Amino acid sequence: MVKPNSKVIVVTSGKGGVGKTTTSAALGAELANRGYKTVVVDFDIGLRNLDLIMGCERRVIFDFVNVIQKDANLAQALIRDKRSENLYILPASQTRDKDALTREGVEEILTELRKEFDFIVCDSPAGIERGALMALYFADEAVVVTNPEVSSVRDSDRIIGVLNSRTRHAEQGHEIKKHLLLTRYSPSRVQRGEMLSVEDVQEILAIPLLGIIPESPAVLNASNQGVPVTFGAVSDAKRAYQDAVARLLGEVVEDTSQKGWKSMLLGGLRLFSRSAV
Repeated sequence: MVKPNSKVIVVTSGKGGVGKTTTSAALGAELANRGYKTVVVDFDIGLRNLDLIMGCERRVIFDFVNVIQKDANLAQALIRDKRSENLYILPASQTRDKDALTREGVEEILTELRKEFDFIVCDSPAGIERGALMALYFADEAVVVTNPEVSSVRDSDRIIGVLNSRTRHAEQGHEIKKHLLLTRYSPSRVQRGEMLSVEDVQEILAIPLLGIIPESPAVLNASNQGVPVTFGAVSDAKRAYQDAVARLLGEVVEDTSQKGWKSMLLGGLRLFSRSAV
């Protein structure tokens, strides 16, 4: 039986390199930290970076495509994180292409995962190709990751259009819940005119703000060490991701350790109450 409150969350963007996989790992790890049984699913067939960022690349034997094609069962492909009994990963295949994903196969796997997990976090490829469309089709909610620069925001706007029209929720006449996560944000660069401001991004995308992840060496260090940011050492980025998860769970978080947060958000904090689950 499917868990009544089980939820599929897709982490998506229009542009590559904005931090989707880092975000998927960080959100999944923090949900597990909070006691929710969580699995992070890598939809980036052919590339497979999630296992590297989560530090389990040497433990991959079977993958997502193996399960779809019945070469292995789900229990054989799932990898439990050694740092948390609540966290699992379903890795992608490096040797297949995205055509190996079928809607029927993906639905079957997600249905099985819903029986066991509270949260299924889907790490989507960038853009709107097959793997990305498969990742977002069955989602209950979406975290749209964008950098504060024009091309990234424009591509994210395109993804929001896809979420509004090409998901199962959309086909059933419902709107998927969307959250904006702004990554690699630097207030000093905004002041110099090198980045868009939070207000600029919100005005263009017009979806509730989940969080702002600062430009931080902690993110790169954690990725290189195979440790999700929220499992790593204390940093502004870690606290920002923890706050984002709190808001994703419906908590109202108005204070944060990130310097300049209130001045960056201005009136944006009032949006958090509307992003409650």
